[in-house]
Amino acid sequence: MVRAVRIGLAGLILATLTAACQRSSSEVVVYTSEDQVFAEPVLKDFEKASGIRVRAVYDTEETKSTGVALRIVAERGRSQADVFWANEPLRTVMLQQQGLLEAYRSPSADDIPARYRDPDAYWTGFSARARVILYNTNEVKAGEAPSSLRDLVDPRWKGRAGLPNPLFGTTTTQVAALVALWGTPATRTFLDGIKANGVKLVTSNGEAKDLVASGELAWAFTDTDDASEAIEQHKPVAVVYPDQTGIGTLVMPNAAALVKGSPHPEAAKKLIDYLLSREVEEKLAKSTAAQMPLHPNVPVPPNVKSVSTIKDMAVTYSTLGKTIDEILPYLKQWSGTS
Repeated sequence: MVRAVRIGLAGLILATLTAACQRSSSEVVVYTSEDQVFAEPVLKDFEKASGIRVRAVYDTEETKSTGVALRIVAERGRSQADVFWANEPLRTVMLQQQGLLEAYRSPSADDIPARYRDPDAYWTGFSARARVILYNTNEVKAGEAPSSLRDLVDPRWKGRAGLPNPLFGTTTTQVAALVALWGTPATRTFLDGIKANGVKLVTSNGEAKDLVASGELAWAFTDTDDASEAIEQHKPVAVVYPDQTGIGTLVMPNAAALVKGSPHPEAAKKLIDYLLSREVEEKLAKSTAAQMPLHPNVPVPPNVKSVSTIKDMAVTYSTLGKTIDEILPYLKQWSGTS
């Protein structure tokens, strides 16, 4: 009897452990700074296709994509996240530099241009946005619309233009790119000119879009997904891809990365493979995100430009973490947060 009970208990323990392992391997935790309205349908489709449960942690609009990235830093050595899905590469590069990512070369990345991938496979880009000018067509005639970053310091736009806070989100990437191209002194001079010209510093790309759509601002920098949303809502707005005869428009791919110490590494790799697929790029192009596929020959709607049809800014994403470190203390002072 005692031996039978022991055997029964052992079997129960083994069954419990097996079930726990099965539950563990059938879920994946993703931290993402992509807007929930765009990311959630993609993650739900992955769940249906794979049978793997996805637990997602989303960033707020105001802290894109700083919040979840800092959470990964805080969890060093006891990682809770498996995958970091960033809405631009800068924070991914910074996590890589801190040794918080694992290299993973996904077979889904073979057709993605090398300039949008980390050469050592610590992250891979997909479904890009562009940093564009959104202007109010009631306030600005098409032939007089701003066409360059340098229009932020043009006196004719004094007090009428907007820029999201460069301490957060894609404006940080934009400033880092300028540091890489122009150097720190020239970028600081440019930022001083922005302040002197009365450019309104807003909290987010979404607020920039709303202020332009309402006519409170004549124009502002934002991202193509926010601009597309305003156009879909039939707001009196139009888009300019800046500096097409100069330094080019900043293109910012999403980035997928495997977190070091991932609790569910195999499920994490499957999710990364899915995110980098042509299927996901087509979905994000056809959604209101209006994102530009990086795989060649992915079908896109008429309102989405192909990356190959615009002059993109010649930046090396892997250098942007270092360049932002150079100017971050000044940015805090400049924005009044130091």
